[in-house]
Amino acid sequence: MKGFDDNSFLNKYKFQVGRVLGNEKIRMLTSGFLHVDWMHLGFNMYALYVFGGFVATNSGITSFLIIYFGSLIAGNLYTLQYHKYEHYYSAVGASGAVSGIVYSSILVFPDMQLLLFFAIPIPGYIFGVGYLLYSIYGMKKQVGNIGHAAHLGGAMGGFILTLILKPELFFTNTVFVIFLAIPIILLLLFGDKLKSL
Repeated sequence: MKGFDDNSFLNKYKFQVGRVLGNEKIRMLTSGFLHVDWMHLGFNMYALYVFGGFVATNSGITSFLIIYFGSLIAGNLYTLQYHKYEHYYSAVGASGAVSGIVYSSILVFPDMQLLLFFAIPIPGYIFGVGYLLYSIYGMKKQVGNIGHAAHLGGAMGGFILTLILKPELFFTNTVFVIFLAIPIILLLLFGDKLKSL
């Protein structure tokens, strides 16, 4: 909340490519505790509230924290890779971490029912793939003032860490693991080509 009104504080701890590539790696973590306003913070915390319980209950608090912070770092690493030549690119927010929790919960409970536009029920795995596809589109078209790269990196982090922590999902949810992995694999293979399309 201090960062809402204190620009010098925000600038000191936000993710910024040039600073991170320099000697300020701590920004990879601190940026996840900063938000631009109450709406930004509220949206992230609401998504964390909705999906976080699934992960914490099913995997335990320690695994939840590993997925959360691992996804935050993964989101910032992917953002750093994607924007590596834009030294003044900056971002704040817990979106990467929350995206990892969202993707983790969908991986564990792929049949969960989510409401699209608060009215249309869709299975979690459809939402997961749609979320990634929209983030890829948003990253390519630079839709809104949103860190789409952090969403993608966070989702990848949540996916990978969940499978490391719960390898039995390879056997119990095999079809869904493969289905959710396809856009991630394609993104890892061809993500660098997005800027040239």
